[in-house]
Amino acid sequence: MGEKRTAVELFQSALYKTNAAVIATEDLVLVVDPCWLPGEVERIRAYAEAIRAGRPVYLLFTHSDFDHILGWGAFPGASVIASESFAAKPGNEREKILEEIRAFDDGYYLDRDYPIAYPAVDHVISGDGAVLEIGGTRLVFYQSPGHNPDGLFTVVEPLGVWIAGDYLSDVEFPFIHADSRQYEESLAKVEPILGRHRVNLLIPGHGACTSDVDEIRRRRDRDIAYITRLRESVRAGDQAAIDALIDGYAYPRNMRDYHRKNQERIRGELGL
Repeated sequence: MGEKRTAVELFQSALYKTNAAVIATEDLVLVVDPCWLPGEVERIRAYAEAIRAGRPVYLLFTHSDFDHILGWGAFPGASVIASESFAAKPGNEREKILEEIRAFDDGYYLDRDYPIAYPAVDHVISGDGAVLEIGGTRLVFYQSPGHNPDGLFTVVEPLGVWIAGDYLSDVEFPFIHADSRQYEESLAKVEPILGRHRVNLLIPGHGACTSDVDEIRRRRDRDIAYITRLRESVRAGDQAAIDALIDGYAYPRNMRDYHRKNQERIRGELGL
């Protein structure tokens, strides 16, 4: 395959358009959220090894949803990067995530040649603007709770690659598994990040990547509008307006389920 000293290689799963990535700089090979199917994880592992050329391998988890962490065991020896909330997750919550992986694999008769376990974090990231420097590579981090409690935005410098996790997707509206206000606060970090970094590529957790800064802003604005209108419609008890919010999204049967869960979560947040 040859040695690529600097490269961004994307691996989009056949499932849910989930994005994994292998990002190589002069100083390291960074593997992001290796997923889903065993053969897909193996292709990611094999590519990372083929281009490694003696560089250290780091494994970045954008958040702890089971589909994003299930490939950890395929990368023994890699240094793991994740948020403080990810690292501090209680044992019962970790076991629930692992059971989701087992149930998924059992459901499709899948076998993996590596152990299923919750990632042990070597580099625990706290706060916004934290920096991890490896040689001339700078990883700059911003906490992004809301989708779930332990999300993490990462900007890889000098490449200008923004790894967003389950935010800013072109195929999904916000999936709010934690808190809608936190989700809005995470989206509010888009403009400061764009102001501090020259973003050449956005990698969302699901859907199409983009190098268009205006498209990043459009996705942000659409997602803020969705949350605002959903909250207003739930407060007003307007089910027709709630249902209309996801008109035009692809995969409507699946999307209706996530939209209903958002509706119930916001109803709970409003005390209704």
